[in-house]
Amino acid sequence: MIPPELVTLRDFLRWAVSRFNEAGLHFGHGTQNAYDEAAYILLHTLHLPLDRIEPFLDAALTESERESVFALLERRIQERIPAAYLTHEAWLGDFPFYVDERVIVPRSHIAALLLNDPLAPWIEDPEAVGSALDLCTGSGCLAILLAHAFPNARIDAVDISPDALEVAARNVADYELGKRIDLIRSNLFTGLAGRSYDLIIANPPYVTGESMRSLPPEYRHEPALALASGEEGLDAVRGILAGARAHLKPGGILAVEVGGNRAIVENAFPRLDFTWIESAGGEGMVFLLQREQLPD
Repeated sequence: MIPPELVTLRDFLRWAVSRFNEAGLHFGHGTQNAYDEAAYILLHTLHLPLDRIEPFLDAALTESERESVFALLERRIQERIPAAYLTHEAWLGDFPFYVDERVIVPRSHIAALLLNDPLAPWIEDPEAVGSALDLCTGSGCLAILLAHAFPNARIDAVDISPDALEVAARNVADYELGKRIDLIRSNLFTGLAGRSYDLIIANPPYVTGESMRSLPPEYRHEPALALASGEEGLDAVRGILAGARAHLKPGGILAVEVGGNRAIVENAFPRLDFTWIESAGGEGMVFLLQREQLPD
């Protein structure tokens, strides 16, 4: 039952922040705190601009609006569902994407590297990139950012999950990129015989066994296939490093996101001269290697 004192947007915002904190919700799927998450859910549900809440704070909600907002806030609290799954929307920069529980919620340090001066200075001329591969594409978000960052590139977007590729197909269609992005079901490189690229990016599963066992409830709504990668969190990374050279053109670049696993990666591959790229989320989350640095 909706508390009768919840009348204005300000009332609902205050109530939601209090209840989110009281319930000990975990954030990290697009927002980092209770206030931002509550504001996002309210603005999205009320079809208001996501970057402006102040002008609407003292507006009284209609009864149907109160019911819609309260229902979504209650689901966030009771079911611990990330807001992106409740709204079926996630953002990377200014790019919105459709998401549901067939894919992880987009959150990528590689995205920040593609949005501004894409992979500079390692790629000097974005228009010279003719082909690129997005491994473990999930929702297709990074493949779409690749297409915008490198306007002349043909993009292959690969995932092992047919469910994820259905979501990616919807996003590719929404951005009218069907003629430039080819969606392929493949376990890493197994379905890419004979294909080579100027650039390969990957945001693969890299959560360690220990971390998987202690994930907050919000993350357990995401497909484990897109998170878990063996006890060390390196199963997918090992496969990428083993196969990338054969699919890169001379001078080609590999960029892989590994989250907080830098030390694990360096210990596992001591002979590789990784370049660790600084992004908006910090340094040491994404490594870069040129084709010639990779093992045969």
